[in-house]
Amino acid sequence: MSSSVRSPDGTVVGFETLGDGPPMVLVHDTGADHTRWTAVRERLAERFRLHLVDRRGRGLSRDEATEYDIRREGEDIAAVAEAAGGGVYLLAHSYGALCALEAVRKTDAVTRLVAYEPPRPKPGGHVVGPEARKRMRAAEKPEEILEIFLREALRLPPADVEAMRRTPVWPARVAAAHTIPRELEVVQRMVFDERLGEIAIPVRLFAGTESPEYLRLAADAVAERIPGADVVPMRGQAHQAMDFDPDQFVGAVFDFSGA
Repeated sequence: MSSSVRSPDGTVVGFETLGDGPPMVLVHDTGADHTRWTAVRERLAERFRLHLVDRRGRGLSRDEATEYDIRREGEDIAAVAEAAGGGVYLLAHSYGALCALEAVRKTDAVTRLVAYEPPRPKPGGHVVGPEARKRMRAAEKPEEILEIFLREALRLPPADVEAMRRTPVWPARVAAAHTIPRELEVVQRMVFDERLGEIAIPVRLFAGTESPEYLRLAADAVAERIPGADVVPMRGQAHQAMDFDPDQFVGAVFDFSGA
């Protein structure tokens, strides 16, 4: 079932709902939409009522306000959490985890958060270098933007990119590719500061043991700022454990459910 809410700036934020149980809001990564949870959604829905968000600029979401700001994405997620009725378990991946960290400071409808590798470059470094970002801006096809992102930001080898191309969610990733450059600009400027110390709900970070170093360091940096937060490793996995080891991923999500 598809539903939507209107965010404070007028953007319509769409989401798909399924399952029974306490509410869980799922927030996807860069260059994706709500279908990125395909590998785990049915199992999660056995214990939770899922609200799978399409972040602004793609899929079920529409009427996006002109000026992009990650703080507005936080308002979007907060609005979905409030529509879900409160008591929400928020599960967010990559850039979506950055949006979730904004959201939990804007609403008390979220009562716990899993943030899987919210990205930030190493000090003085780049997630994607200036030359690659220039190639993205010059790309004639959305698929070229997506491929540059997967190779340069996630450090995926060509074989893994080709494997992703054969998955059912590839068309949705291509359709969302136009949002990648703006999100990379936010990531490049990202600072984890004292505002994270304002978060007073249980928070757990997931970090792949095989992920690029900058992602593992970023997860540690967030956990250090949030009182009581910890980091759980996705062993043998990188940035996409939900796709390549769904058993480990779902087990870790359930372990933090508080049930």
